[in-house]
Amino acid sequence: MYSVEKIRNDFPILSRTVNGNKLVYLDNAASAQKPLCVIEAVRHCYSHEYANVHRGLHHLSNLATDNYERVRGKIRDFINAGSEDEIIYTTGTTEGINLVAYAWAMNRLEAGDEIVLTSMEHHANIVPWHFLRERMGIKLKWVDPEGDGDLDPDRIITAIGPKTRLIAVTHMSNVLGTLVDVKAIAQEAAQRGVPVLVDGSQSSVHTRIDVQELGIDFFALTGHKLYGPSASGALYVKRERLTEMRPFKGGGDMIRDVSKEVVSYAGGTQGFEAGTPAIVQMIGLGAALDYLSNIGMDNIARHEVDLRNYADQKLRDRNWLNIQGNAPNKGAIFSFTLDGPAHPHDLSTVLDGKGIAVRAGHHCAQPLMKFLGVTATCRASFGLYNTRKEVDALVEGLELCRDLFS
Repeated sequence: MYSVEKIRNDFPILSRTVNGNKLVYLDNAASAQKPLCVIEAVRHCYSHEYANVHRGLHHLSNLATDNYERVRGKIRDFINAGSEDEIIYTTGTTEGINLVAYAWAMNRLEAGDEIVLTSMEHHANIVPWHFLRERMGIKLKWVDPEGDGDLDPDRIITAIGPKTRLIAVTHMSNVLGTLVDVKAIAQEAAQRGVPVLVDGSQSSVHTRIDVQELGIDFFALTGHKLYGPSASGALYVKRERLTEMRPFKGGGDMIRDVSKEVVSYAGGTQGFEAGTPAIVQMIGLGAALDYLSNIGMDNIARHEVDLRNYADQKLRDRNWLNIQGNAPNKGAIFSFTLDGPAHPHDLSTVLDGKGIAVRAGHHCAQPLMKFLGVTATCRASFGLYNTRKEVDALVEGLELCRDLFS
């Protein structure tokens, strides 16, 4: 039985007040709050088990290494990768996508080659490809969604040409909540020999992920959205793609042998994890994944679908509110503007006065803002601990905004 009140008790920050009001935290698409088990895992590691990992021969180093490496298996299970050897630790999705750009694409692509991506992408899945455009002459081929924010997989499939070398696509839009059928895209792309990279920052939080079923080549996720610490995350790389990659960060832990004349690199994922890693953060991410797995991703998805439907009904009843995106099966993410002169920043400020935390701006998705014909939106994004009562508080706060700015 899913008990949102019991879950809320696991998150100490949800009991605090902001500006004299009980906190209503609706900025989960930017970063989620942390349950006690994650906080305790981080505290315990620093208090009792901290040391640098790998190569140490003393007790604490061995203990820290075991705890740190155990998370790799948890990530494998969470996304159903074929092996732990397909999991590269990162600081989050941004580093993961940059890793693909530098370690795989820069090694495989040449001037005139194309990367297909959508105008719904977060900047983390745009800027690294612009780097290659600027530095190597790579061409970016853009695909727009439908007017309701949905994305027909055939639009991407049709964009594949003889020079297409990679498809880079979000699994769930951080602005519109659109859930993209990446499985259909990957099936067709595989027949044409085109790898598919998926930005899983949002989808991995809201739905069960099976990278083998999806048939994709790269999948990036970020820990701080998964109720874990910041500076934690992972990149799934299909084994055959891993053999096509070259290290792009040099330093300790990614080498086999170093001399004055030559260097040789560690094999597998170790070759892409240079330097002292985010040890405690990754252990905290492991605790977060345990927490999510114990609740059950399918149970979380059902709760969030209920919230999405309830919020959609409440928000779309307000004809003075402009909701961006109405794709089928979208996630519990709502971006909107208000009729009249109010800027989204104004809405966010008024809502904050009522203790309601939302995001306002372009959400690191400026090409999408241009497609939508706006400069910014206000965004409310829901997570496993949010309630219908908090939806009602949001609507009440927006009605106050309407009265103030009409």
